Amino acid sequence: MINRPSTYFFWNLWVPFIFVLLCLSGCDNKEEALPITNQYLTESSSIKELSKDDIIKINPLFTVYVKNGVKAYKLTYKTKNTDGSEITASGAVILPVTDQPISMISVQHGTITSEAEAPSNFGAGTEAASFGTLFSSMGYIVVYPDYIGYGASKDLPHPYETRSSLGSSALDMIRATKEFLRGQSAVKWDDKLFIAGYSEGGYATMSLQKKIEEEAAGEFNLRASSCGAGAYDKTAFMKFIINSPTLGVPSYNSLYLWVLLTYDRVYKLNKPATYYFKEPYATQIAANKDNPSKVVINASFHTILTDTFKKALNEGTDKEFIAAIADNDVYNWKPKTPTRLFHGDADPLVFHFNSVNAEAAMKKQGAADLTLTTITGGTHSSSVTPYLLGTLAFFQDAKYK
Repeated sequence: MINRPSTYFFWNLWVPFIFVLLCLSGCDNKEEALPITNQYLTESSSIKELSKDDIIKINPLFTVYVKNGVKAYKLTYKTKNTDGSEITASGAVILPVTDQPISMISVQHGTITSEAEAPSNFGAGTEAASFGTLFSSMGYIVVYPDYIGYGASKDLPHPYETRSSLGSSALDMIRATKEFLRGQSAVKWDDKLFIAGYSEGGYATMSLQKKIEEEAAGEFNLRASSCGAGAYDKTAFMKFIINSPTLGVPSYNSLYLWVLLTYDRVYKLNKPATYYFKEPYATQIAANKDNPSKVVINASFHTILTDTFKKALNEGTDKEFIAAIADNDVYNWKPKTPTRLFHGDADPLVFHFNSVNAEAAMKKQGAADLTLTTITGGTHSSSVTPYLLGTLAFFQDAKYK
């Protein structure tokens, strides 16, 4: 009789608990796992399949590097526009046909001026269809974000050379690719990530690297970053082109104009064209502010700017525009990831001092594994091949693989 109360209470307290444990244990063996909800990826579709021979025909100079056929896909995913609103963006993912665990390279494309050039359209001769297939055929998962303004977001203006947008849209594309790979079994990712890009892509890659290291380091095993001919020091770049003679090449001027108009829009400065530009340029620019490539300027860029605007920048009185430029500097920070810079010292479009300044500033901050390869006599176009070869050697170095 003495033990009955304790025995009674023991069973009344613990039997239900034990029953629940047994039930849960049994349920684990019978129930199917709940489907995983994607946070970024919204849709994927097949674009094209290329054999090893097909790729060799596209890139005959790189025949020795081609090892596999590839399959290309278009992904759409959620990201944020420059105003913080959620939008749908897109990009291409190229998978090699292999059963070996492989690494991922996110390639940020250079400046494009038409929708046909967007990576997810995978048009013949485009960067994604040529260099993308080459890198993938070597045994890499290749990710190619379209950026905002192309592909699924083509109805929005492209935030040209805007650090935060390029970095976030590229990062969210990698996140979407991670979800895409989780839903397939044909290709095995070894969780290693490499990033690369040239021209606007070099700037975008540096912006992406900074964003990953500062905000998403725990998500990715970022092994190496290769940045070619990017305009990293926006403040020095702007001071140079407003005060110094440049070649006056219309295509170059349209890009400088594009940056200026983009910052005016993104940072809501809303200045009239006549504040920035002299006539007759102001009228022409105002009529084509959404498509700067249509503006033809056959003069050094600094000669089309108003004296008022140049004085305001040189004397520091236009604080809003100066702050917008400075917000897009991406050269003066300490990268932890092994980083290589490539730049031609005769680049007439994106001046060599951008990479020189970045190397000096980053080493001063304490960057341990960073070097600048200067391509002697290299222009913006002629330095592309040395950049590609240098990037391949860098990524395939046993120290970083």
